[in-house]
Amino acid sequence: MTTTEFRQPTHLRTVEGFGTVRIDPVDPERDADLIHSWVNEDRARFWGMGGTTVEQVREIYAHLDSLTTHHGFLVRRDGEPVALFQTYEPEADRVSECYEVLPGDIGVHILIAPADTPEPGFSAKLFVALTDFAMNGRTRAVAEPDADNEKAIARLVKAGFELGPEVVLPEVDLPEVFIPAKRARLAFLTR
Repeated sequence: MTTTEFRQPTHLRTVEGFGTVRIDPVDPERDADLIHSWVNEDRARFWGMGGTTVEQVREIYAHLDSLTTHHGFLVRRDGEPVALFQTYEPEADRVSECYEVLPGDIGVHILIAPADTPEPGFSAKLFVALTDFAMNGRTRAVAEPDADNEKAIARLVKAGFELGPEVVLPEVDLPEVFIPAKRARLAFLTR
């Protein structure tokens, strides 16, 4: 997939010493195979989609695409897919039952793609573009990684997030989606 296949990016940011980061909405038809390959790796177990089929991934992101409060984005660096990024309105999400949502808050989830060769500083530089995008017109970002996901929590702290309390996100059981309860650690980035 090359950037020439897209018209206008949702967000485009050149990060010095890293490259050009492009953020586009997930296209469930085009991106399901790629996302499926990422979310079914053991390293992505905290993403909560392990064991899904390509069709289930397509359906999940088609549902997400139908919402006005939750959004999925495919992130590319210099044309290569490197992450899955999701933003959401916290007041329209189960996380709102666990903290006081303030005007200007935005929720974020990130799944960094597997890499053949680890690149020192990769996630820190990627976070520059992601937080620039997510915080545009916002005052605070909230993340809620699984409480056992020490790697994600450490990445958030390194990116400037302040840790909040450990909480239990309640189960969501709707006709179009089921999400089990999750023990999470809240983290906040304030501008």
